[in-house]
Amino acid sequence: MATIDYTSFLQSLPGTALEPWLATLPEQIERCLSAERFGDLPQWLQALEQLPTVTTDQVELQSGVELGSTVAINEAQREQIRACLQALIPWRKGPYRIHGIHIDTEWRSDWKWERVLPHLAPLQGRTVLDVGCGNGYHCWRMLGEGARQVIGIDPSPRFVVQFYMLKHFIGAAPVELLPVGIEALPPALQAFDTTFSMGVLYHRRSPMDHLRELKASLKPGGQVVLETLVIEGGLGEVLVPEGRYCMMNNVWFLPSCDTLLSWMRKCGFNNPRLVDCTRTSVEEQRSTEWMKFHSLPQFLDPHNPELTAEGHPAPLRAVVIAEA
Repeated sequence: MATIDYTSFLQSLPGTALEPWLATLPEQIERCLSAERFGDLPQWLQALEQLPTVTTDQVELQSGVELGSTVAINEAQREQIRACLQALIPWRKGPYRIHGIHIDTEWRSDWKWERVLPHLAPLQGRTVLDVGCGNGYHCWRMLGEGARQVIGIDPSPRFVVQFYMLKHFIGAAPVELLPVGIEALPPALQAFDTTFSMGVLYHRRSPMDHLRELKASLKPGGQVVLETLVIEGGLGEVLVPEGRYCMMNNVWFLPSCDTLLSWMRKCGFNNPRLVDCTRTSVEEQRSTEWMKFHSLPQFLDPHNPELTAEGHPAPLRAVVIAEA
């Protein structure tokens, strides 16, 4: 069975700020990519292995994620690429263009990136962590902004294989996606210049613990970029959905923006500030041929799009930036 080979990445860690992770990371990777735990993993890895080797000498990562070639590939190769990519449906984060194939993902993740990018400390030369990165769309955009090294972490094997499908074409690049969650990082690692957590906080049973984990990942003075669901309201207001929220059963805490800023100050972040607050539209999150399940249009009240199907306020997403 094909595997994802992390050998060269692991061999690059001695002498870096990530060296303490070597004591646990190999076993964490092996456990998270276990076919015994994820029965579909072998067929996903087979699709990765069956991707044809073609010239990819046109790589655009700054205005989007688009891969192509000055050497025309034939239609049989393109159809083989398409079939391999489709074996990993659903594709949630993107979009991607790969040798003429448009992966129209559930999320227009490029829209989120355009909202976040103007507020970041320049990523040029920085070491970046992207927590809960999905298939790594934003990791490639971070590299496009000049990051020296990008490490994405996400425990979903499907997303990991999707990422390495992109890397199959891009080739050697200082970007890796590790199949782990943030709890896998050694405590007080303090290794990253910038840490992103986008679309994660509301899935955590303890938001304070997540904020502390983010802070512990950063070098002193490093920047955190936090994007999460929020509600309108004042200081101290929090929605704790008793059942589902927007048809998701793993949503725990949706604070007001003022409450979120207060949480970040309490966890020791400096100068937390709200830089964007945007209601999610049905154009930004929707079903496509690459994600055929229900999406945001089906998760809202059909008679009142200001409410979710459960009667909660419709999704509102805030971006907060702070320093460690």
